Amino acid sequence: MINSQLTILQQAQAYLKATTSSQYTQIIHPLFISSAGAHMRHILDHYRAIITGMDDGFIDYDKRSRGGDSELNPNSALAEIEQIKTFLLSLSKSQLKMAMQLSTEISVTEKQVEVVNTTLARELIFAGSHAIHHFAMIEQIAKAQNKATPQQFGIAPATATFLRSEKCAH
Repeated sequence: MINSQLTILQQAQAYLKATTSSQYTQIIHPLFISSAGAHMRHILDHYRAIITGMDDGFIDYDKRSRGGDSELNPNSALAEIEQIKTFLLSLSKSQLKMAMQLSTEISVTEKQVEVVNTTLARELIFAGSHAIHHFAMIEQIAKAQNKATPQQFGIAPATATFLRSEKCAH
């Protein structure tokens, strides 16, 4: 489980090392309403919410740092990823089973917050899946910039398995 998270973060690192600050912050109108940096910062916000939530067993994904250095500077995002990797490598199996509560808004028409029971492992699985889906958006931004991205960037694990089985079938 931790290794899968590290692989996801390594993909982010590969993208960040290969991008320029101008590519990272560019918003390509009218196709996109946000930059690759905004997507990356949003991904990191979720991991940060999990790390912060460890102290009191309460994760709030709605507390975000919109803007900020990790959204504007690929090197800041790289530094934050290193901190997240250190956190992940410090986790024990018993911590992964740790019961937590999750708070999140669930409505776009009015403020409605739900609090549900969860575990640290479940939320890390969510953060990884969430990251992959945002990588898919970053992939599209990169294509519009005529920029290459890491292999399997934005590909969900189940999709990767399907693609491997299709390759073997032919």
